[in-house]
Amino acid sequence: MGEHIVSAFDDDLVSIQAKISEMGGLVEEGLKMALQAVNDRDPEMAEKVVELDRKIDDLDIEIEQMATTVIALRQPMALDLRVLLSALKISTTLERIGDLNKNIARRASHLASAKKVKLTRSIVAMGEATLKQLTQILDAHSERDSDLAVEIWNDDIQIDEMYNTIFRELVTYMSGDPRMIGLGSQLLFIAKNLERIGDHTTHISEMIYYIVNGEYLGDDRPKGEPLGLDLFMDD
Repeated sequence: MGEHIVSAFDDDLVSIQAKISEMGGLVEEGLKMALQAVNDRDPEMAEKVVELDRKIDDLDIEIEQMATTVIALRQPMALDLRVLLSALKISTTLERIGDLNKNIARRASHLASAKKVKLTRSIVAMGEATLKQLTQILDAHSERDSDLAVEIWNDDIQIDEMYNTIFRELVTYMSGDPRMIGLGSQLLFIAKNLERIGDHTTHISEMIYYIVNGEYLGDDRPKGEPLGLDLFMDD
């Protein structure tokens, strides 16, 4: 009987980890599609990101229900408890990234009829760097690679610096040509959402480190000083 309980518990943990991986894959795909929607100014692709976000939301609810049920019924200890608590936090973080993907994609509709500017490419490049970081952290989670998690945690400053550069360039651009304020504001929304995705990625890094080591990374992560924090935020 005891072996059966242990086996069922292990199966529950495997199922929850599989759901996290599935959710991570959808979030990763959503960011790819959102960047494509922005680069191509494709409202139809943007709508696909919105539809994908609904699946991500459903998985978040499912993982929460699974993890809380296992915690209540199995009363796990040590590593198993850390895995379950982290699953709750990681799924919530992935859900938030999915929302940011949706916010980015929706800007494609606003860009469709606007003048093309070179800075759009800079933002897509920032998006590609953010996507790479997201892919790496999902791999680190699957492999429980705390060393890679710490590396990503430290490297997020590069995303902050890219955002700051784009912010300064766009503000200068809009100041020189007030007709571009509307377009520039949309691009700033996109850049800010990408910077926030980077922040969420570092939160997943912290959870991976906690799973493996049983302690938290701390608050001394290298950080840039993002400009215009409250000026260009989606609800």
